[in-house]
Amino acid sequence: MRTFSLEEGTIAVKVARRVVESTVLGTDPGEMDIPETFKEPGGVFTTINTYPSRDLRGCIGYSEPVMPIILAIIRSAKAAATQDPRFSPLREEELDRIVVEVSLLTPPVPLEASAPDEYPRKIKIGKHGLIVHMDGKGGLLLPQVPVELGWNSHEFLKNICLKAGLPPDCWRTGRAKLFTFTAEVFEEITPRGRIVKKDA
Repeated sequence: MRTFSLEEGTIAVKVARRVVESTVLGTDPGEMDIPETFKEPGGVFTTINTYPSRDLRGCIGYSEPVMPIILAIIRSAKAAATQDPRFSPLREEELDRIVVEVSLLTPPVPLEASAPDEYPRKIKIGKHGLIVHMDGKGGLLLPQVPVELGWNSHEFLKNICLKAGLPPDCWRTGRAKLFTFTAEVFEEITPRGRIVKKDA
């Protein structure tokens, strides 16, 4: 699995922060130097949290490597700031009270098990993110979510079903298609402050 350096993660978060601010302010983000690796395709999520309470304020992204990483960062940052349907668009007065987080994802792989009851044992909390598809509905939860909320693997499965608008036990039916992925997560400690790699 490809790993990203702290320098690359720092650039990712700084780009996302600049895009968030320029989107809210209606200004041009300007030219940005990016590493060659960001020209490769990759899945990306940008998360905006309030500071210091760290409540979710927006989170949008791409689970599949359908575009270059840099483009996925730019598009997800714009969308997280203004298009997350769970929240109103970010306002200028909030920019000093948010922290930005970027998750760089591996491609999803099917969660293999001989029977649905084995799924919880196959999931590693803090390592795996989850995707579910069933009956034309789908949902995704990043690997850091169950850690932050204190979920075990059964609760993680229940909540990915709910996120998709499906019954909480849909993963037991054998009809739900489940996928896992991993992510390297980089975040601001304070607004526009030091950027670190987030531990699981």
